[in-house]
Amino acid sequence: MRLASFRDGERATWGMVSPAGVQLAPPALQSRYPGLREALAAGAPPMLAAVLTPELAGAPLRDPASLSFAPLIPDPAHIICVGINYLDHIREMGREPPAKPTLFTRFSDSLVGHGEALRRPRISAEYDFEGELAIVIGRDARYVSADRALDCVAGYTIFFDGSVRDWQYHTSQFAPGKNFPATGSVGPWLVTADEIPDPSRLHLTTRINGEVMQSAPTADLCFNVSRIIEYVSGFCQLRPGDLIATGTPSGVGYARTPPRWLAAGDRVEVEITGIGILSNHVVDED
Repeated sequence: MRLASFRDGERATWGMVSPAGVQLAPPALQSRYPGLREALAAGAPPMLAAVLTPELAGAPLRDPASLSFAPLIPDPAHIICVGINYLDHIREMGREPPAKPTLFTRFSDSLVGHGEALRRPRISAEYDFEGELAIVIGRDARYVSADRALDCVAGYTIFFDGSVRDWQYHTSQFAPGKNFPATGSVGPWLVTADEIPDPSRLHLTTRINGEVMQSAPTADLCFNVSRIIEYVSGFCQLRPGDLIATGTPSGVGYARTPPRWLAAGDRVEVEITGIGILSNHVVDED
């Protein structure tokens, strides 16, 4: 099952995506669950598809081209990102594998939806690309052990963690470089966890203008999905709709010689097997 958030003209809505088209939440369903975050809370994994499919399946089919994708979860309680988490990326950054996950947060307004413009900040030329797998939490979770962690997952999506590198490295804290408005993206949809029973068996590819820049199996994660959820739920009360980005592979622009920074006109595509392609174009900030 694939679920996504949309803008239908001026109206924010959500629905189910299939090869035949999009079926938006009918008015009665959306009145109960105004957004995808509330819908996820309605059916804890693995019952999500069983709860939502009957009401969505009867909705009229819409052409995706008639809608705009919004960020997958427009209003998550938490957006938590794991940094330096692929073993090959750790090596390219000249670091040692960490004993604990390296974490930072993103603000919701730093993310746009599939097909929307990414904005390169006018005060920096060091706008970098990082394609990532993201976890979407499906139930309240605190102090979850690694062996039970996947029970808390509603599904998975694709995350673009655009990084403004000079601001990221002003200090040891990453937050400034990760939170410029509209510098990241998430989507296009959530694929429910029943379709991805083992998130370590996926492959991630990032392309800039069609050129492959990153390519790695998710098996290369230093801290896998279960261990990330175990660690994060130790300090954070996770809620349905929370997003956890799991880190990026090697090949980032910062580590290249010369560095490869994003510029206006670039097309960024992040593809993950079993999920799809998240695509955005870059514009300069006004």
